[in-house]
Amino acid sequence: MTILLLGSGGREHALAWKMLQSDKCSKLFVAPGNAGTSQIATNVSINILDFEAIKTFALAEKVNMVVVGPEDPLVHGVYDFFKNDADLNHIPVIGPSKVGAQLEGSKEFAKEFLIKHKIPTAAYDSFTKETVEKGCNFLETLQPPYVLKADGLAAGKGVLIIQDLDEAKTELRNMLVHEKFGTASAKVVIEEFLDGIELSCFVLTDGKNYKILPTAKDYKRIGEGDTGLNTGGMGAVSPVPFADAVLLEKIETRIVKPTIAGLQSDGIEYKGFVFIGLINVKGEPIVIEYNVRMGDPETEVVIPRLKSDLVELFHAVGNQTLNEVSLEIDDRSATTIMVVSGGYPEDYGKGFEISGLENIEDSIAFHAGTKLENGKVVTNGGRVIAITSFGESFQEAIKKSYQNIDKLHFDKMYFRKDIGFDLL
Repeated sequence: MTILLLGSGGREHALAWKMLQSDKCSKLFVAPGNAGTSQIATNVSINILDFEAIKTFALAEKVNMVVVGPEDPLVHGVYDFFKNDADLNHIPVIGPSKVGAQLEGSKEFAKEFLIKHKIPTAAYDSFTKETVEKGCNFLETLQPPYVLKADGLAAGKGVLIIQDLDEAKTELRNMLVHEKFGTASAKVVIEEFLDGIELSCFVLTDGKNYKILPTAKDYKRIGEGDTGLNTGGMGAVSPVPFADAVLLEKIETRIVKPTIAGLQSDGIEYKGFVFIGLINVKGEPIVIEYNVRMGDPETEVVIPRLKSDLVELFHAVGNQTLNEVSLEIDDRSATTIMVVSGGYPEDYGKGFEISGLENIEDSIAFHAGTKLENGKVVTNGGRVIAITSFGESFQEAIKKSYQNIDKLHFDKMYFRKDIGFDLL
């Protein structure tokens, strides 16, 4: 089949790499893609929010399936666009409906869903510019640290965790009144802080049936020891060593099953990935957030561990026969380290030539912020390349990734040297 994959990051390169291992994928287009996807598939210069352009391309190239990488097209309703168009509704879209995508598109929608379906989550309330002083009063009822979340999409950076009450009040006003995150923070959710260790659970669902994919843990902060600003993710480990059979059973029973049942009972169409951000508080899993796509860089460790045919799994999602397909997982650990541009997640330069990619051995280089320029691979984003490795333990896998990163070079290159530090 001919498949169109939307997106341009490391997640999309990993999905493309895996789908091309399937004999069911005869042609793969990636819109817009990056330098890595251009080496294995056909990049297409289409804006992923320009649904009319996507339609024109899909019909011209006789596309049989659309796989959506990032959240933006889902929140904007690409699933519904295909479903409601007589020319397109025969093409399955792997991703939820616009309503389903609100699980990520609106923090408040997600919290209401969690409370309604009795899924464990932190206590919360939400506020707007008009109720900012009520929000400040609510902060006074909580114990520090204080968790402030922009309600809308803020590219993974709209969450603040603050120790000082006065600072929390100032930041709440910055978000609501001074639009710190633009329209994303027109509404802010204030949440009780949960003390524990985080992990991510990934589920693939056809709306009725589901498969639980390997767990992963990512590292969001730019600095070692989880310090500094939040990023889109600096590295990831899969499986999570502390996620034992007891914890996994609690996750499935208390969180995954009621999530899928809740989507059904609320009449929400959902055919795609559910990314459940969790925190393990004294052995009890509690939901921090939902995302409606695979995480990045978690995709770069979860997808390589799938032994099953990913296109076959997606095909089963499209026709709601996921229960008939088996899911096989590689027992080995996988780790990925993200190599980023100096200055990220704030100001950084672009266009630096990347050398040493041809010297990487026994690891996979998944491109993120890269592009081809005059036949050379150059940097084109904050997070540039993810180096993924396998090992019998996560320590062995991490060592391989670092050994290969030593072969890479571009101006002002930076990476964290402590991924997995908290799992030892």
